[in-house]
Amino acid sequence: MSSNPASPAASVPLSAATLARFAKEVAKFPPDQQQSAVMACLAIVQQEQGWVSADAENQIAGYLGMAPIAVHEVTTFYNMYNQQPVGRFKLNVCTNLPCQLRNGQQALEHLCHRLGIEAGGTTPDGLFTVQQSECLGACADAPVMLVNDRQMISFMSPDRIDELVDTLKVQAP
Repeated sequence: MSSNPASPAASVPLSAATLARFAKEVAKFPPDQQQSAVMACLAIVQQEQGWVSADAENQIAGYLGMAPIAVHEVTTFYNMYNQQPVGRFKLNVCTNLPCQLRNGQQALEHLCHRLGIEAGGTTPDGLFTVQQSECLGACADAPVMLVNDRQMISFMSPDRIDELVDTLKVQAP
């Protein structure tokens, strides 16, 4: 029985370039603390593959000398790590209480309606994934969204949401 619940049948080895990036991150820590690079390694895999598979978690665990479940615990603790493939644009909408009080739920519902998907879903063209998220740390700017775990967008009225969707569609390759 695997300690990682979603282990795939076939393993795809990490590339030499990925392993070289891992080595740079591991080098930042004392030799007996290489496990401290786990978040950086997860971010590298996600950046290169778009998500972190159970297989990638297992390979990171092997590289860092960790139990696979320890890597999986990090992956599942933080919502910035995608545990399944997502769209080109991942839109996290804060629905924590301060955002709720300033129409966060309505922003989420408007976005989902506009894209024709439910929260947690991806559009059929693979362009957008919408996720509900906890506090994004910008309560005064509520409701807020985070695009691809990098860009915070504030004061998301229905008009601003529509504008964002239109802008992202134009940017899509």
